[in-house]
Amino acid sequence: MNHRKYQKHVFVCTNKRNPESGRQDCASCGGDELRLQLVKLVNKHGLKGKIRINKSGCLDTCEMGPALVIYPSEYWYLNVQNDQIETIFEQSIIRDKVVDEWIATSQEFDEIKRNRLK
Repeated sequence: MNHRKYQKHVFVCTNKRNPESGRQDCASCGGDELRLQLVKLVNKHGLKGKIRINKSGCLDTCEMGPALVIYPSEYWYLNVQNDQIETIFEQSIIRDKVVDEWIATSQEFDEIKRNRLK
């Protein structure tokens, strides 16, 4: 029996940092716009109430550009660009398939950790 309210939750980082922090943030490189595109696609496809697009605070990957994560699949996409949103929506949100060329890799997560140690 399914006890979930939504079939999928998509969290889009819209974190905004103080410019003096020295770290990039997802809001300044397009996170808000990406979330709005996804909301429009949910509405266009009649999926309101089934798929929830949420603003997220920091997903701890801002160095890699706008980030989004899709649950329950746990698909992470980093440095997401506007022209990728429809494909990610169609493939990963609707069809529950990974977009191999854009899915976050363990190497990218390792790179973020290494850069923070410098």
